[in-house]
Amino acid sequence: MTHILTRRGFLSSAAALPWIAPVGHALAQTQTPPAPKTPPAPAEPAKPSTPPSPDVPYGVSPLGISDSLRDGSLYVPKSYRDTTPMPVVVMLHGYSGWGDEMKSTFQLAEEFGVVIVAPDSRDVTWGRSAPGFDEDVRFIGAAFRKAAQNLNLDPDRVALGGRSDGAGYALSMGLAYGDTFNHIISIAGGLMAPVRRKGMPKIFIAHGTTDQQMPIERTGRLFQQQLKDDGYDVTYREYEGGHATPVDVVREAFAWLTGKPFKPAP
Repeated sequence: MTHILTRRGFLSSAAALPWIAPVGHALAQTQTPPAPKTPPAPAEPAKPSTPPSPDVPYGVSPLGISDSLRDGSLYVPKSYRDTTPMPVVVMLHGYSGWGDEMKSTFQLAEEFGVVIVAPDSRDVTWGRSAPGFDEDVRFIGAAFRKAAQNLNLDPDRVALGGRSDGAGYALSMGLAYGDTFNHIISIAGGLMAPVRRKGMPKIFIAHGTTDQQMPIERTGRLFQQQLKDDGYDVTYREYEGGHATPVDVVREAFAWLTGKPFKPAP
């Protein structure tokens, strides 16, 4: 059976105590005096931080993998260095959207040190035909491969995420391709219809308690319980409000992905 994602809506990281031997006067007369201490070696000058790589497209740039108007964006934070693997999230937009709409997450990419791949859906939304084997999943694969070939990505923190229609597709495809994407982020998603299940990805689900487009009782609450029953590691967050997503919810998802402490925005 073909599942079609057509829901509207997209919002909006000792000093060691010196060892002191209590030496009394009598002991001092009968013990060999200790050898003088060796003076400490001079401190080495601080090494300069690794410089940026000249061939890395820092900031936002086009994916450059589609001949059509629908392509997508790649965001590389200024903290990226070729010598250090960095977490990555493929972030999917909502209904009738563009990858460029994920620019709302670029500040979080800088804050937490995450590469963002933001492709455009092939049509008005994701998965309009043969989910799992459609043009969308092939394009997502090509976008991810380009990032992996050109950047040093952390293989232990590879996420597929999204909001609204993108969240439903991310949850479905993340479960189907859990041997590639070991983390899934679903925010205000309305569908979970994997064509198969591979691997055991960790999952972050967040949903608004008064979401009228994708009611929580039939989506977030239901999905998280089913996934927990199936043995998945699920982090679940409910937030007050409707289909729009508070910035702190997305911030918590990035903290979860990177393993860094979560602090609400001031």
